[in-house]
Amino acid sequence: MAHAYTPGLRISENSLFEKERRLPLKGEVLVHTGDRVAWDTVVARTHLPGSAELVNIANKLGVDPEEVPSRMLKEKGEAVQKGEELARSRGLFGLFSSSVASPASGTIESISTLTGQVIIRLPSVPVEVLAYVDGIVERVLPDEGVVLRSFGAFIQGIFGIGGERSGELLMAVSDPGALLEAAGILPSHRGKVLVGGSRVTREAVQAAIQAGVCGIISGGIDDLDLKALLGYDMGVAVTGSEKIGLTIIITEGFGEISMAERTFSLLKKYEGRRASINGATQIRAGVIRPEVLISSPDAAGLSGESKEDAGGIAVGSPVRIIREPWFGILAKISALPSELQQITTGARVRVLEVELPDGMRLTLPRANIERIEG
Repeated sequence: MAHAYTPGLRISENSLFEKERRLPLKGEVLVHTGDRVAWDTVVARTHLPGSAELVNIANKLGVDPEEVPSRMLKEKGEAVQKGEELARSRGLFGLFSSSVASPASGTIESISTLTGQVIIRLPSVPVEVLAYVDGIVERVLPDEGVVLRSFGAFIQGIFGIGGERSGELLMAVSDPGALLEAAGILPSHRGKVLVGGSRVTREAVQAAIQAGVCGIISGGIDDLDLKALLGYDMGVAVTGSEKIGLTIIITEGFGEISMAERTFSLLKKYEGRRASINGATQIRAGVIRPEVLISSPDAAGLSGESKEDAGGIAVGSPVRIIREPWFGILAKISALPSELQQITTGARVRVLEVELPDGMRLTLPRANIERIEG
């Protein structure tokens, strides 16, 4: 059999890719089909409704709910400022009256005679969606966003935390097997995306946060360090919304694992260029991979075809082993036997043969590897 289809990481120097940029709710699209945009171009804008503040007027004034409208100093739909009087009791003979001040600035949305509560709607929150990558508007999604077409280097990681960021790539280590430690983080790294080697330490991440580093790309990270940084265990949740001050992308796995030479060399080649990164990860159905995108300044690439092969694996294809005891090791496929073979569990499965960097050959179930695309 010539090919077998196995999902894997995408690592490509010349990739034509699309990015959908969508608003959380309907709004205004600010660009048009065919427009060329930069990573920081605002492509769409909307306003999220402000949160609601409930004020129990009846309780605070000691009146029945149906009396609340007559005690209000503001009408439904009127604006109110924080600290401004909302309602006032009549008091006894004009004395001993009490009042209720607004806890926030906003607009009176409703006055209930059933509950005696007033709802104040806080001001709406503006939301802008950036292009995230340099490219061309492929198509407009009316009132919702756009689909962009871009060309350049595309690298997927194994795991990440933190959302979308953009910064200049900087090699923080000189070797893919080197640790990225706190001593390697400098004040001049503010706003940069640092590239480490085999593992980034917890102290290095903390130092990077203090220095204002944009993001870190590393081969590995200790799961206990990650838990300490976040304050909780990640479990199997979707990541990307963490608010620790930077984005981290892990390319190989947990522990001290050297970054793949191919990945390290590609990042080094583009040192000094702007990279768009996103640590969002989902390992269940609908897999989401953390990503590093380095858009090409050459517009000609946007009209070409992707040089990556979206097909299956073949002899010579680079793969990563994803099961112990060789977890994380990169290899090349040396043979693809078509017949089923029995493995240690007694099951008969399709297998493949791989050659490790040291020349050692292994026969593995095809489910034990993932293809490295590109």
